[in-house]
Amino acid sequence: MAAEHLASARVLLDALHESLGLPRPAGVEIAGADPVLATRFRVGEAAAAALAATAVAAAEIWQLRTGRRQRVRVDVTGAAASLLGFLYQRVESGPGVGAFDPRNRITGFYPTRDGQWFLLHQSFPETERRALALLGCDGEREAVAARIAAWDAQSLEDAIAERGLCGARVRSAAEWATHPQGRALASTPVVEVIRVGDSPPEPFPAAARPLSGVRVLDLTRVLAGPTCGRTLAAHGADVLRIGSPHLPSVPPFVMDTSHGKRSAFLDLRSPSDADRLRALVRGADVFAQGYRTGALARLGFGPEALLELRPGLVYTSINCYGHEGPWKERPGWEQLAQTVTGLAHEHGGAAGPQLLPAAATDYNTGYLAALGTLIALARRAHEGGSYWVRASLSRTAMWLDGMSRTESVGPGLSAEQVRPHLTHSSTVFGELSHLGPIVQLSETPARWALPTVPLGTHPPEWAKED
Repeated sequence: MAAEHLASARVLLDALHESLGLPRPAGVEIAGADPVLATRFRVGEAAAAALAATAVAAAEIWQLRTGRRQRVRVDVTGAAASLLGFLYQRVESGPGVGAFDPRNRITGFYPTRDGQWFLLHQSFPETERRALALLGCDGEREAVAARIAAWDAQSLEDAIAERGLCGARVRSAAEWATHPQGRALASTPVVEVIRVGDSPPEPFPAAARPLSGVRVLDLTRVLAGPTCGRTLAAHGADVLRIGSPHLPSVPPFVMDTSHGKRSAFLDLRSPSDADRLRALVRGADVFAQGYRTGALARLGFGPEALLELRPGLVYTSINCYGHEGPWKERPGWEQLAQTVTGLAHEHGGAAGPQLLPAAATDYNTGYLAALGTLIALARRAHEGGSYWVRASLSRTAMWLDGMSRTESVGPGLSAEQVRPHLTHSSTVFGELSHLGPIVQLSETPARWALPTVPLGTHPPEWAKED
């Protein structure tokens, strides 16, 4: 479908289903339209379409269980707000998450010697230390800028990649389209659902919610991957988040994406902890992981090993640059996906590259990964099989770029626009005001049965069945 025809969330939803070989969904209402946020990219409508698609897939699983259909409704304003969900949470009373400074001293765009721009991204202390060692300067932004100004953009990108760090030169969409990684991604759908093994069908028994009894292991961090697990939890899945006690985290992101989950620690460098995870995999339906390609495989938890251990497993992989092509093993984040695919170049315009005013590739990739997971679970119920679901921040960015632009930028979200989408939870952080699930289903309302918790709160075991 040509980009100029992708002019509404409903059309985006239909095109998304078409790209996945699915029929046009019925019984869906999407209210509102872009522009909502201060960009001409249709990020609100894209989020509404992705969220609606996940709700349709959950409703179809409900129909498999019960024979009953239900209606789906999504509001574009709420969907746009969901792309900034971590900003709309407030601890109204209680201890909160402790001190947190969201500013990063050195992450940002810098001009280079050859007249180009470079994004240096350093989220955590260790990668920042190594990047500063490469540049040969301290962590003052002026010193970083001076050092980067002495590099050519491509040479710095190569040096950063060689050391396993995060940074990239700014590209236009046209440049990305001719890049080997861009070409590799262009040949794939926005989310891949690949049958990779045979196993008997696993039909859904009668239950109270679409994903009741579906067990999900969530080995993800930051925003995109955890959003996938949170989305599945909103439809009733038993989601157990497994993290490592030695890896850093971003507390507001953890709070935002842990609704509906239990959370445990395992150190996969420990043989006993690795064995505990394998035992959990044997009882799982979904294994979702958000580490760069090869990272978990080196620890024995790649798709081939786990699909042999548990035939019928849905293995969901999320990364920055995609799962094929020369960059598939590079680490990356939301900002880098926007940088290499042309979003930042176009959004900033003549003033220089700028990031979109939302985590539009992070959250949307989480929704799309959840969609692929739901599709795989439904196919497993019908025809059996093991499945590999693959999504990436950069492929999502290309999806956004393929849409038509709005004629003007939006005003941004007011408190009055966000308020109808807020809910309240009693958590260990305190009484929390936060965004609830944005999708509405007529018979099985999306909801989180458990409040958000800090990482490592629970033992690494499945919940006891009632």
